[in-house]
Amino acid sequence: MKAFRILAAGLAGLSLAALAHAEGGAAAHPHEPEGGWEFDGLLGQFDMPSVQRGYQVYREVCSSCHSMKLMSYRNLGEPGGPFFDPEYPNANENPFVKALAADVEIQSPTPNDIGDYDFRPATPADQFRTPYANENAARAANNGAAPPDLSVIVKARHGGASYVYSLLSGYPAEDAISTREVTPAVVTTVASDNGTPDDSSDDVAEVSTPAVMQTVIDMSKVHIPGHEAAEGAHGDAGILVQPAGQFYNPFMAGDTTPQYEGDPRKSPPGGFLAMGPQLAPGRVTYTDGTESTTEQMSHDVAQFLAWASEPKQTNRKSLGLPVMIYLGILTILLWFSYKRIWRKVEH
Repeated sequence: MKAFRILAAGLAGLSLAALAHAEGGAAAHPHEPEGGWEFDGLLGQFDMPSVQRGYQVYREVCSSCHSMKLMSYRNLGEPGGPFFDPEYPNANENPFVKALAADVEIQSPTPNDIGDYDFRPATPADQFRTPYANENAARAANNGAAPPDLSVIVKARHGGASYVYSLLSGYPAEDAISTREVTPAVVTTVASDNGTPDDSSDDVAEVSTPAVMQTVIDMSKVHIPGHEAAEGAHGDAGILVQPAGQFYNPFMAGDTTPQYEGDPRKSPPGGFLAMGPQLAPGRVTYTDGTESTTEQMSHDVAQFLAWASEPKQTNRKSLGLPVMIYLGILTILLWFSYKRIWRKVEH
């Protein structure tokens, strides 16, 4: 019994230590945009103008690094898609979808007469263009971090569309980021006689390492939407040193404790990732005239990726409601039929 108690106490201690470590490296909880998501709920539907704008953001910004291998251009024009046209039930014949696909050049899967692979305009039947030939090429172009495929990213991440929206719009503002010069306090002592053993002035030489430039973030100036309590915890002091080639984001899973110059018990939420802020205001000029703020572009591309993760949701919900009504009526009819048939039988 005593051994069991010791074992139980040890396991409890390990569990508490694991929880403490997890708390230190926890990311901020993703938050919805103001007004929530239109597609949530039993009767929710995608905001198709937003999905259309989201495709434009993906096409002009995200597609340079991220693939969507499970999507074909014809999916954009199928029923429930952002560019569906009832006059063209076959998406391969939709002229607008054809134009969208033709705007992208892909490598032909078949060689030409001399054995080379030419590039040609894509067709609706083609998959979305992949920016890199393979994963090794993707890692080499992005400091060793391969950009994830976005086909089902909303289903693959906790928080779904809210995670994508929060991550893209959650980078610190420019006024919170600065650089500083750090001179390491390292002095190397080197013995040198220079051929004059009797002269002690040249026996020691001081060699200092060069200064290093660091990118630092003043956490008192970082606003984490939906996490005012966490913001207040970092408002008194604390500088976060951003590693070279990495970018801080409070919604990215990680552990900032080693990089935080402040109370380690109040290390900022989130972590570092290789992708820097991409959606600067005005980077995309929307064709419908919508103002392209960072929040608007994040909202639209998150909605597009939510649609891409479940392109049949509109059809499924449209069919689901009549089916539920039918089943409800059938249940009532079966109940009265049961009462009618067995009315003379004692139970």
